[in-house]
Amino acid sequence: MHDLDQDVQASVLSVAVEGRDVEGSVTLGVTVNGRVRRLTIDPRTSLLDALRDHLGLTGAKKGCDHGQCGACTVHLDGRRVVSCLTMAVQANGRAVTTIEGLAGVDGGLHPMQQAFIDHDAMQCGYCTPGQIMAAVACVREGHAASASEIREYMSGNLCRCGAYVGIVAAVQDAAPRMRED
Repeated sequence: MHDLDQDVQASVLSVAVEGRDVEGSVTLGVTVNGRVRRLTIDPRTSLLDALRDHLGLTGAKKGCDHGQCGACTVHLDGRRVVSCLTMAVQANGRAVTTIEGLAGVDGGLHPMQQAFIDHDAMQCGYCTPGQIMAAVACVREGHAASASEIREYMSGNLCRCGAYVGIVAAVQDAAPRMRED
């Protein structure tokens, strides 16, 4: 841990929120989708709740809220995490990428997003942001060499609709295009 405790302790302060003092809040500086953001939050706030409730980024979904479904998957310093079990203070001074920040600077879809569309790798769509973020990490971390390896790596992301065949096909399709970028 990179002096996280010291960072958090240094940022603990009393702040005014809606006319009342909130003792013990923390102020964080986090880069979200390439943009530096400052948040003053309760130190018990999950990264998922900070993204959704404080920054209005609702792509990551609250599925189980126990780290078992993967619907809330985001990247923290390029590595996938389940944001419901990651405390927001852990993101202090770090970079978070959500599904909203995955598209290219030109606004075009990321190759994995396009592959999910091309292979019908979604049905209801609730798990799709987490699936896509995990799939991008799967390729970037070198776990897309075979269908069985993809299934193993993606096993932490559940799809109640059962779109797994399309998800594996999408990862296989997008992997070579991602390596070219």
